[in-house]
Amino acid sequence: MMQKISTKKAPGAIGPYSQGIVAGDLLFASGQIPLNPETGEVEGRDIAEQAHRAIKNVGAILAEAGTDYEGVVKTTCFLADMNDFAAFNEVYAQYFTGKPARSCVAVKTLPKNVLCEVEVIARL
Repeated sequence: MMQKISTKKAPGAIGPYSQGIVAGDLLFASGQIPLNPETGEVEGRDIAEQAHRAIKNVGAILAEAGTDYEGVVKTTCFLADMNDFAAFNEVYAQYFTGKPARSCVAVKTLPKNVLCEVEVIARL
């Protein structure tokens, strides 16, 4: 049985998908971009500010599912510019202290032309 996860503390889905799905003892969280959940607007002008917001949005979904950053076993990170890799890592390391498995790729464009997106798989 699958359970949909939804919280107003993270931006609502901007397409036909859920913020997260719990399947068994795993949470599969959809990618989060740096949208302020209260305003729906992009928050932050540089990669560090945007990374903080995107990862905080991930944290809200984790909390709604009953877990936290320490429960994350895999992340996938998308960057609009690989030149932001080092600055993104500085922010990322503040949250994902358990050092989960990770993929990080540069993509041509992200929704709303943001600089980063982060998705996770976590154990409950």
